[in-house]
Amino acid sequence: MTQELIELRNSILEGRYADALVILDELEGMSKQAILRNIQSYLNILLIHLIKNQIEQRLTGSWVNSIRNSIREIKKLNIKENKTSYYINKDEWETFIEEEVIEDAIADASLEVFHGKYTRSQLSAILDRKQILTTTTRFLALTYTYSAKELPAIMDDYLAQLAGGEDWINRKS
Repeated sequence: MTQELIELRNSILEGRYADALVILDELEGMSKQAILRNIQSYLNILLIHLIKNQIEQRLTGSWVNSIRNSIREIKKLNIKENKTSYYINKDEWETFIEEEVIEDAIADASLEVFHGKYTRSQLSAILDRKQILTTTTRFLALTYTYSAKELPAIMDDYLAQLAGGEDWINRKS
């Protein structure tokens, strides 16, 4: 990026404004890709924990923390500087998950579910993908409706509905 900034500065100083605009477009694209990679990373963590929850039929405090943190970070990253639009719109999550994230999340979760009991392909075969997508998009939809301050309390209600959620909310083992 340093090289692009030097080229941008030189283009402006030399009056080559068309070149400067091209460089600005490149920088904007690089910035958007970096943000989408960060969103993808948090989405992967979210999916891993939702997969573990679905297969193991339980919910631990550390999983809850990972799910909450992922949703909070995705909310922060997804909103653009103008505070009125998003990098990923509410109706685009399912496609983004299916095309960019789910396979990596399944591979990563296979190492953790029941301490690595299943291979990636075995886990993929027993996983209810439709349910994972529904649950994930429900959580992500909260980021468009609630403030960062409201999210933890709202998420507790949704987390309590997951397998093992009632035990978690009531702090039973």
